[in-house]
Amino acid sequence: MATFKATSRKETILSRNEIEALIADGRKIVIVDNKVLKTDAWLPYHPGGDKAILHMVGRDATNEVRAFHSAETQALMQKYQIGRIEGQWRDFVPPIQYGAFRTREQQAEGRCEMERQQIEDHADSSENDTSEAPSPLFDPAGRPESHLRKRRGSNGAASESSATSFSDLELEDSPTQKDNFHGDDRTEQELKRDLELYPSLDQTTQADIISKYRQLDARLRDAGLYECNYSAYFIESLRYTALGLTSYLLLQNGYYLLSAAFLGAMWHQLVFTVHDAGHMGITHNFHIDSCIGIFIANFLGGLSCCWWKRNHNVHHIVTNSAEHDPDIQHMPFFAISHRFFSSLKSTYYDRVMTYDPVAKFMLKYQHLMYYPLLTFGRFNLYVLSWTYIFGLQGPRKGPAWWHRYLEIAGQLFFWYWYAYLTVYQSIPSGWSRFGFVMISNMIAMPVHVQITLSHFAMSHR
Repeated sequence: MATFKATSRKETILSRNEIEALIADGRKIVIVDNKVLKTDAWLPYHPGGDKAILHMVGRDATNEVRAFHSAETQALMQKYQIGRIEGQWRDFVPPIQYGAFRTREQQAEGRCEMERQQIEDHADSSENDTSEAPSPLFDPAGRPESHLRKRRGSNGAASESSATSFSDLELEDSPTQKDNFHGDDRTEQELKRDLELYPSLDQTTQADIISKYRQLDARLRDAGLYECNYSAYFIESLRYTALGLTSYLLLQNGYYLLSAAFLGAMWHQLVFTVHDAGHMGITHNFHIDSCIGIFIANFLGGLSCCWWKRNHNVHHIVTNSAEHDPDIQHMPFFAISHRFFSSLKSTYYDRVMTYDPVAKFMLKYQHLMYYPLLTFGRFNLYVLSWTYIFGLQGPRKGPAWWHRYLEIAGQLFFWYWYAYLTVYQSIPSGWSRFGFVMISNMIAMPVHVQITLSHFAMSHR
């Protein structure tokens, strides 16, 4: 009987207004395969971090869930199902992205207001019917604006919900409108070009794109192209080993700076394996791939694999969004959008990226400082990793609770072999130690160039 009731509840059809009210009450509602999931209880347990879920509240997350989760994990999600939807879902703008939602009471008040407005409009229409007929060429100057058209966002009958949706923002806001989102003519021209270059944002076109994407995904999966080529990884491992061994031999023979270059080259190459492990692309087992990533990133490189996963998951969900994507938030040194001149608040870092005098000075020279600053990119990654690990930003519950402790062990191991055994014990002079540290960390600069250029050059919002 209890099972029947649970099944019946899960199959309940929820309307858009009902889902809006749940989100307005603070519920973390996500749509997956037309199923309504209430993820509140899972939020602190999510191995990929809470931000990734918060950016999907009110949205259809089917593609994201399928891309980033195993079949077993997707099956476990069904326990959070509270209902279903019918038809194609139109995404809300999540609360973390400043979307507005109405409670049941506010919706009821809105309906009353709408009915009152309709009565007034009907009365106005009846009064106008008894007056002189309007010119067939133009409307009288005294006719109310509301008689001609409804403003977007009003409680008109055509709108089922006045909550903020993505189509509200993307389809109805003109790219030539002068506002905080479009800083100057060049920005407007780029936005207009993007709208002309890429497919339309209307629901029909987007649904067709999603359908074709899913067909492509199925073809790749059926062809086995998502399966790891372990023989190729063996060759990769030989290259990593050769770089590390060469660095060690040069260090033992007193070629300290050259040794640092080979060590930095090894770190440079290893980040790509960490990327694969972070995406569960090696064994497709969450814990095994996480351990591979932690061993390489933390034990060999001194960086946090779990920090990268939390950061990268958000990046994939809100790519190149000025307020939300941490991969393009580099104030006060770089600004790839005029929107950063408005002191935007980062929803990832939960702080304002202030456009202060320091930023104004640095940004004037960002075209000159781009390559020099990127040579220090790895030092910034150390700080971000420590902030994540020791700032308790990762999950402390759920399947990934112990990853933090493994990462701490990895940090202790790294700084012991790198800072103490290598730099302090093996290199005799202070300047040689300084040179070794700088070169080994700066030699990985090309990977920072590769990552930033591949994103900075693309459109942003």
